[in-house]
Amino acid sequence: MANFRQIIGQQQIKDQLQNAIKRNSISHAYIIYGETGSGKRTLSDAISQTLQCENKIDGIDACENCKSCIQAKSYNHPDIKHLTHEKASISVDDIRRQINNDILIKPYSSKYKVYIIPDANKMTEQAQNALLKTIEEPPEYAVIILIANNLTGLLPTIQSRCILLNLKPLNNNEIANYLITKLKLEPEQAQIAAGFCQGNMGKAIRFASSEDFQIMKNQVLSLIKTLDNMDIPNIINTIRNFSKDKNNINDYLDLILLWYRDVLMFKVTKDNNLLLYQGEYNTISKYANTHGYEDIEKILKAIDTAKVRLAANVNFDIAIELLVLTLKD
Repeated sequence: MANFRQIIGQQQIKDQLQNAIKRNSISHAYIIYGETGSGKRTLSDAISQTLQCENKIDGIDACENCKSCIQAKSYNHPDIKHLTHEKASISVDDIRRQINNDILIKPYSSKYKVYIIPDANKMTEQAQNALLKTIEEPPEYAVIILIANNLTGLLPTIQSRCILLNLKPLNNNEIANYLITKLKLEPEQAQIAAGFCQGNMGKAIRFASSEDFQIMKNQVLSLIKTLDNMDIPNIINTIRNFSKDKNNINDYLDLILLWYRDVLMFKVTKDNNLLLYQGEYNTISKYANTHGYEDIEKILKAIDTAKVRLAANVNFDIAIELLVLTLKD
């Protein structure tokens, strides 16, 4: 479980929820949505734990120390229910058994009874219609929180009866500051991780301190520094070996993209402090001085195009070869 103090960024959403908690005007239903790693679970935990807290800090955040908070943190609170399902989808029986039937029972020890539905996109249409009846006429003590990567697949009738909370990407400084202060990363490593993860805190935390991320970054830098001395087949083979299972090739492409963005940034500003790869100042400045804006922008576009092609299941070797031709042009 978590409290609002642990949530990085998303200030408008935090203010909205904490004001509602303080005024005792919490909604009966919310949809929290955003990409994987954006903090949806953390936010839903903060809502449920704070609602149940016996000694709220300033009336708006969980104290972490009361009996209710201790139960919530151990996922053992009798009035916080997490829906589970065994199949690929959430069935109407799952909704009826774990929510509709249970919600008629009053809270055991709290003012509220909170229901959290992870992977809400996986509800079948029948399951959503069954849930809709409860959302339309909920008991006054009930709070239902749906968690989804996006709104796709959720019925308009469900959406219209819930407060929508869209967790948007964080800015790079928010992520980098967290990685530096909490995970004790070196500033350069934190900045690269923040830029690489494109506003996704969960992804940044996962990759920033991992050995795999360090290996990936070093492989990318080694390729870039020797690119001019390699022939096209050798470059293609190197990129293929980066990710033999091809599942994480986008991670490598993102790291390459960040390096060329640094080149463009330096070419425009001549400011080393704005670089993510600050330790590569000499290589970046040399490349920026010997290549024009059009060349660099063409490479950035080619990397984005390669990612789109791979997502569309274009042949891996063809997509990478077209990219390499641009890198060598």
